[in-house]
Amino acid sequence: MRKPLIAGNWKMNGSRADNKSLLDGILAGISAVNTAGVAVCAPYIYLPDVAARLQGSPVAWGAQNVSTEGKGAFTGEIAASMLVDFHCRYVIVGHSERRTLFGETDAVVAKKYGVVLAAGMTPILCIGETLHEREQGMMEHVVARQITAVIQMHGVTSLAKGVIAYEPVWAIGTGKTASPQQAQDAHAFIRGMIAKQDKAVAAGVVIQYGGSMNAQNAAELLAMPDIDGGLIGGASLKTEDFLTICKAANR
Repeated sequence: MRKPLIAGNWKMNGSRADNKSLLDGILAGISAVNTAGVAVCAPYIYLPDVAARLQGSPVAWGAQNVSTEGKGAFTGEIAASMLVDFHCRYVIVGHSERRTLFGETDAVVAKKYGVVLAAGMTPILCIGETLHEREQGMMEHVVARQITAVIQMHGVTSLAKGVIAYEPVWAIGTGKTASPQQAQDAHAFIRGMIAKQDKAVAAGVVIQYGGSMNAQNAAELLAMPDIDGGLIGGASLKTEDFLTICKAANR
């Protein structure tokens, strides 16, 4: 049975004081979460603090991005080996903000996926359509294209070593959320397209929902059979909201 994963994406938020308060609160309440995996993905500069605070706890930590390069003259970039130095378990790749604001292509995202795997970490592969693409009936085409880029570069079995986060771009930070059935339909399509190449990989891969999941809608979304957790944005910065979502993922 797939183990749900709730991963907080702090994005470019936080301070040392705020992070300590948030992590202290999560650790104080995490004992009630007994079947779901839990992780936080922090800005690079805070990873040493996060690693030190979470060491030995049930909560894993990760990064929000990674370079395609191993080392060298790439000012401002962070290599996978550097993340390994701080015992990161997860790395988000291809978040819609990276794709739209920083021009990351499917090929770049696929390369980052492989870099993370090669370093022994778990990539969280973000895929999803814009509002225009959904209104044009292109959801299936878009997510299939984004996943296929990874499959063509690394093989379908590489998906068994990662996590997929379906994030309808139109529902990120907008207050809009796909209905539970809309989200389920997208997740079922993703699992189905992978199954056409490898049924075992499809059955085992964790597919998160990443479109404004919050304390109010988490239980209904997580009750869907193909939704295996959430990639949480704003709600991951609020201790009680994040814990509520984590508890809703218990199965």
